[in-house]
Amino acid sequence: MTSELLDQALVTQALIEEATKKSGLIWVQGAGEPAACALWHVWHEGAACLVGDGPGEQPLSGLVGGGSAEVTVRSKDKGGRLVSWTARVVQLEPASEAWEAAVAELKGKRLNAPDGEAMTGRWARECRVLRLEPTGTVLPLPDGDLAARPVPSPATTREPVPAGLPKLLLKKRKRK
Repeated sequence: MTSELLDQALVTQALIEEATKKSGLIWVQGAGEPAACALWHVWHEGAACLVGDGPGEQPLSGLVGGGSAEVTVRSKDKGGRLVSWTARVVQLEPASEAWEAAVAELKGKRLNAPDGEAMTGRWARECRVLRLEPTGTVLPLPDGDLAARPVPSPATTREPVPAGLPKLLLKKRKRK
């Protein structure tokens, strides 16, 4: 490998690692899936680690051990796309050394766990822990908006503000 190619590979690796480390969410599209879904993760030992597919955890649809995935990383500050990369999906076996190391990192980042300290036992019994290992390939960023239209629902229908609401809000401010 020439030094120019080696330099390019190191720059690519650094870009993927830094962008993914700093992003709270990554958009992951498994092989054969129609769209990407947002997943929380931690960056650990050169890969994005995920936990899911169990009760109360994120779905990992389309992500199969030994398969591949496309990962798009967004900016934590502005929300814009920074980099898209391909990954090899590796499923970690519960109680293995790699699983224990990944779960130790994931445990610290999991918010609002219903079972607190017992969550690692639940993850071992009912969930999957995956590593998304970069293959070194950076994909071109997609053009345009990739957002899907929301499903029609009465819960998302906006109604006009009632005519009396501004007056009620102003009266409460004057009383204080």
